Amino acid sequence: MTESNLYFADAGFPVVRPRGLPFTCTDADIFRFFAGLELVDLLMLNNKSASFSGEAFVVFSRPVQADIAVRHNMGRGCVQVFKCKKHNYYNAVAAESGYDLGHYDNSPSRSKKVKDKDRTEYTEILKLRGLPFTVTRADIAEFFKDFNVAEEKVHIACRPDGKVTGEAYVAFESAEVAKQAMCKDRLTIGTRYVELFRSTPGEARRAESRSWQ
Repeated sequence: MTESNLYFADAGFPVVRPRGLPFTCTDADIFRFFAGLELVDLLMLNNKSASFSGEAFVVFSRPVQADIAVRHNMGRGCVQVFKCKKHNYYNAVAAESGYDLGHYDNSPSRSKKVKDKDRTEYTEILKLRGLPFTVTRADIAEFFKDFNVAEEKVHIACRPDGKVTGEAYVAFESAEVAKQAMCKDRLTIGTRYVELFRSTPGEARRAESRSWQ
């Protein structure tokens, strides 16, 4: 495949993959790097030692935004920005939550995570992880529309600067309803696979020491 064909592969998919970012880079730095463009989600990739690898996936509101990101930022310092294929992005998102789209992962680390996740008793509270930065209470209530979740029962965690952390807590009518809602584990909100965890009212209260939406 030629370079031009590679560039236009999945041309309608509004995601780019910057490489060569500083290892001290934060999500705020990436937002500043793409200042003027409409970012709707961001996935920063870690290496085996769990530190930032210098690569990320950035999701824009429209394909033309991704095209601008590639043309506008290419060649600035050591950072290079590439268009990426849809399956590469979704595989990376799935891997972030320990879920491999290509095959069932029965590795010891995966098995331990599953066992730890299953060991906790159900309460009426579920914790969500991996949410898009643009998520709203209404989005989460719609995600759980089959379980009669009111928006006021949704609490989205934010950092002190007001940016969403990717986590939220949802209070259901009962522990049994929360158990049924676990069928939504690893389904998508926007472009992100959302992972669900059993939680407790105490954990939710402790998390409220942070800023909330």
